[in-house]
Amino acid sequence: MVSNSAAVPGDTLARPSASAIVRQAGVADTRRLLQLGLAAIWLLDGVLQYQSFMFSRAFGQMMAASAAGNPAVIADPINWAARIVEQHPVPTNFAFATIQLLLGIGIACRPTVRAALAASVVWALAVWWFGEGLGGILSGGASPVNGAPGAVIIYALLAVLLWPVARDRAGRASFIAARAVGPAAARVLWLILWGSLAYFAVTAANRTAQGLHDMIAGMAGGEPGWLAALNRGAAGLLAHQGLAASVVLAILLAAVAVGVFLPPGLARAAVVLAIAVSLVIWVAGQDLGTILAGGATDPNSGLLLTLLALAYWPASGARLRTPDVTQELQS
Repeated sequence: MVSNSAAVPGDTLARPSASAIVRQAGVADTRRLLQLGLAAIWLLDGVLQYQSFMFSRAFGQMMAASAAGNPAVIADPINWAARIVEQHPVPTNFAFATIQLLLGIGIACRPTVRAALAASVVWALAVWWFGEGLGGILSGGASPVNGAPGAVIIYALLAVLLWPVARDRAGRASFIAARAVGPAAARVLWLILWGSLAYFAVTAANRTAQGLHDMIAGMAGGEPGWLAALNRGAAGLLAHQGLAASVVLAILLAAVAVGVFLPPGLARAAVVLAIAVSLVIWVAGQDLGTILAGGATDPNSGLLLTLLALAYWPASGARLRTPDVTQELQS
């Protein structure tokens, strides 16, 4: 007599082992933690947008300033939107702040994560144009130190790469960012982003002897003493060294750009370098996005680049399958 509990031929192949499910859970949990990190930054943006001065004409003036240096096809819509905001600062700023809070809450809640991530892409693209002037990439003054290609475009990229999927389209993924779009597309997106940063590092405005010095020294106003002192120290190191510093920075960023195409060990080193460069830029070059000076609407690009880099961390050992763990456990 055969027991009802007897193994069915092929059953061990059809169902993942306990260790495989644990590994899959680890991958899923990491993606969820990164989603929550993105949600927290959107919430921070919403809170910063509620600052009292943002309910004044200053908000519209900030928007108008992003039009400077851009071609007319980009600048004219920005100026049009800025005039509307200047005429109606309270309702428009309240709407903008509330939208960003809702995006953060939506991403943080599992039932609404997909809708919120999709909405965040649309909102980020709109803010990138009307609020950041495309991050200054067409104005000639873009630099990885001042936030190019625009912090908010990285929100959109993160939303795409952290999109929750039941199964990875490629069947397997060696890093979190590959789950939604596949490893090849994820690596190309990384190459475009970090390659553009390397390019911006050596544009004419950044190669001048005092370009980086003046950019960083100008951040000290209104900052706490310790951060202003860090500004002055970093600026002092860069005095009359703009060309050499920009070339070194470009080399580091280019190494990061190609690093994800290398074997796992070297790819991890590239991700570590990306995190280190991003944090140095965020602290010493962007002053934590000037959120401590009371004039920021977001934490700038350094923090977002760090979060993005974590999504590219290569999994240890063999590549992990990435089906939705909840579905596997319920089946």
